[in-house]
Amino acid sequence: MQLFIGGACAGKRDAVAARFPKAQWWRLDAAQPFSDSQQALVANTPLVITGVLEWLGAALERDDNDALRQQWQGDMAALCQRAEALNASLIFIANEVGRGIVPMQPEKRRLRDLNGWFTQGATVQAEQVWYVRHGLVMALK
Repeated sequence: MQLFIGGACAGKRDAVAARFPKAQWWRLDAAQPFSDSQQALVANTPLVITGVLEWLGAALERDDNDALRQQWQGDMAALCQRAEALNASLIFIANEVGRGIVPMQPEKRRLRDLNGWFTQGATVQAEQVWYVRHGLVMALK
């Protein structure tokens, strides 16, 4: 699995599209569980998953951060195993929201926390992690 992370309009999609021109793209849906991403996997075809921040926004209703994190880690591990079994590269695009002004609204601060925890978990699972800024891609892992 690979993770591309960077700020808004930093060039993440372009970087991924250039590296994986034949990839399928899947946008996480706030109304669906993360595990539904497995249905988009196709043998020998890279899968790019986007919409992480919006999908995490749906989790704001829940007040059990530890349970959410455990669920994401299990779902991520299962998705990675399935992708490996199908010889399908798995690529996540995530927004970096930890820089800049910290919002005053508690729900927006919590969304930043959820995003940080999710990307930390994804980084552990990832074979490669890329940071994209101003269209430049830097390997972090």
